[in-house]
Amino acid sequence: MKHCRVLDERDRERVAHLVDADPVLNCFVASRVDVGVLAPGGVGEVWGYPKRNPYALLHLGANLVPVNMDAEARDAFVDDLGRWRNFIAMVGPASDVLGLWHALCARWGESYENVRVLRPRQLLMARGEPSVAAADARLVQPGPEHFEAYFAAAAAMYAEELEEDPLVTNPIGYRNYVHTLIDRRRAFCILQNGEVIFKADLGAVSERVAQVQGVWVTPELRGRGLSVGGMAGVTDAIVATGRTASLYVNDFNAPAVACYRRCGYAEVGALASVLF
Repeated sequence: MKHCRVLDERDRERVAHLVDADPVLNCFVASRVDVGVLAPGGVGEVWGYPKRNPYALLHLGANLVPVNMDAEARDAFVDDLGRWRNFIAMVGPASDVLGLWHALCARWGESYENVRVLRPRQLLMARGEPSVAAADARLVQPGPEHFEAYFAAAAAMYAEELEEDPLVTNPIGYRNYVHTLIDRRRAFCILQNGEVIFKADLGAVSERVAQVQGVWVTPELRGRGLSVGGMAGVTDAIVATGRTASLYVNDFNAPAVACYRRCGYAEVGALASVLF
């Protein structure tokens, strides 16, 4: 790399300072640091710009995620990323992600231009106190005995939200991922007659924040307020651990936005996602 360097455990204090400046916005990167991305052999990398005393970060793994990026850092990241894309998604502050993506397309072309899904504005929302709506008493954290039912709901959510069937594109990897969610107690659901009718996951968890993802209600029960009670219970469970609950949602998904607001979530920023 010409402009950046791969950070390691010696940079932990500096990295922590940068991500802690906005723990909700930077929850994903903080969660990756917590599980060892800076350690030798860690999954993924964190780049810093400039090489000495970096003030901007770029998480590079399956997800490309910028932190505290300005125009100078963006140009350096574009140069060092090069022509061949080796990640499957870009996620982060809307202006940063869209600016980085456009710059990559302008500089390197086809490898970055072929986008599968573009979400240019996703509301970043957070709640640091228990939900103002009542939790659904049926909400549980599924165990291994619920795996198949939870997996079916997770796959349906993924296909609907990301416009790709994980049972076709990555069946083994996606099953392993859902197993991990259940094993690590990061899955929540409401069951009815052995089927999952509401689900939500904790996609990223740092010391200070837990980010809710994969919220889904079975289609035949939508419009009845089921998601409010489910999300209220998930929110309460997160806050009980001392963390802030956060999530991001497509700005055009009015029912979901209304649900989160009924639970007391407030908008704290805007993200964008580019999926390849």
